[in-house]
Amino acid sequence: MTELLTTAQMRAAEEAEIGSGVVSGLELMERAGQGVVAAIFERWPELAHTSHRALVLCGPGNNGGDGFVIARLLKEAGWQIDLLLFGDAARLPPDARTNHDRWIKLGQVRPLEDPGAVPDDSGAEAPDLIVDAIFGTGLTRALPEVVTRTLSRISQGMAGRDRQVPCVAVDIPSGLSSDTGRALGCPMSFDLTVTFHSAKLGHYLADGPALCGALRIADIGLRRQALPEPPAAGIVRLTRPPEGLGRSGGHKYTHGHAVILSGGAGRTGAARLAARGALRIGAGLVTLGVPGAAQLEVASQVTAIMLARVDDAAGLSDLLEDARLNALCIGPGLGLKDHQASLVEAALKSGRPTVLDADALSLLSGSGALFAALHAGCVLTPHEGEFARLFPDIAQRLRDASVGGGPAFSKVDAAREAARRADCVVLLKGPDTIIAAPDGRCAINASVYDRAAPWLATAGSGDVLAGLITGLLARGFDTMRAAEAGAWLHTQCAIRFGPGLIAEDVPEELPAVLRALGL
Repeated sequence: MTELLTTAQMRAAEEAEIGSGVVSGLELMERAGQGVVAAIFERWPELAHTSHRALVLCGPGNNGGDGFVIARLLKEAGWQIDLLLFGDAARLPPDARTNHDRWIKLGQVRPLEDPGAVPDDSGAEAPDLIVDAIFGTGLTRALPEVVTRTLSRISQGMAGRDRQVPCVAVDIPSGLSSDTGRALGCPMSFDLTVTFHSAKLGHYLADGPALCGALRIADIGLRRQALPEPPAAGIVRLTRPPEGLGRSGGHKYTHGHAVILSGGAGRTGAARLAARGALRIGAGLVTLGVPGAAQLEVASQVTAIMLARVDDAAGLSDLLEDARLNALCIGPGLGLKDHQASLVEAALKSGRPTVLDADALSLLSGSGALFAALHAGCVLTPHEGEFARLFPDIAQRLRDASVGGGPAFSKVDAAREAARRADCVVLLKGPDTIIAAPDGRCAINASVYDRAAPWLATAGSGDVLAGLITGLLARGFDTMRAAEAGAWLHTQCAIRFGPGLIAEDVPEELPAVLRALGL
């Protein structure tokens, strides 16, 4: 499942199933506990072969109820369990209280607040497994001090041990916001996080991947139809391997003609990288629009990529009289002078699908007139610094929320608001790249977990991404689809190449990636 849910969406899905009589809350809790135990034994098979000792930390809500189920299942498998509860058992929700009472028949509950409750970090009472079921997806405030202190003590104790003790978070690490991915005082990271039905936004945004460790999704039997709002507008998706990249005959102009505008002499490398990306992704033709002073520099570096002289806005307008030139990329290495701003203006006035990157974004941020000229065929590709210059109030709201200065506001919220304001697709770059459309559609291209690609943090990789998107626009992809597909392929190329990647390597990995997709 590629949908990422908010806390409210997940709660609504559960309530819809329970309300329809399909399943009870108690049964969902049992399935959740079973899913966690199965995931633990799958990840660490040695733990399934004999009895061990577990420290299970339970909290005051239904996440704590899941913890009681896990403790009971491990106990029934012959494990020794130390169970600590934060909060008053008498105030547990009904289903959690039922599972608390079931556990009491098998073992003890000690208060998490007890300074001596955490077993010694050495000797016979040292745990072989730690399970965090204190707070789940509903947490919206900083962790209570006693919880922070206990988790810190556990984390410090593990650091001093000779062997690694597996640490597992139930649904989401306690202290991690399920909706924003920001740590709310989370003092430890985990080896495995087991969530239910679908991953949540916080598993993929901001601090989430670093704190969750590996992520597994346990099926608890909820139907996908239980989701209350249409995925197109309300639910964020992970990007997927793109479809429709194959060719079926035609000639080069059938597959589009992309134009990449270059900066002046000594500043052409970024545009050449973008052009290479556009050509490799399948644009039939790619032309670099280059100032006269840089033509010799570019001509000595390119072969299959064509060259046209574009000194100013008039030159660009003349070039675009050819209607077969159907997609533009402007910004990589462009420069920030007035005549380059006029190039951006001419590009936007042409009405063609246009990717605006790098310097073009800086020019947009300084000109209300240019910003107003944006149209539905545009794709903006800012990194966080460029985003802050383009949308300073949105960026400030995101910063304020990250330090607890207001209600939950995530990178997803920021990108969606920016897309509505710009009335075009916004691709906000990072390990958790957000792609948002004005109508609310949103996807995350997350280069984390098994798709981690830290090598993409290298000069010029963003220029290649801009070129990939431009090439897809030239081929007729709509803006949202082009941005999603370009981002997914960009990451996949980096994964395939591995460490040592430089920007020039990204487009050269595309043929192998496309072959792996069966194209």
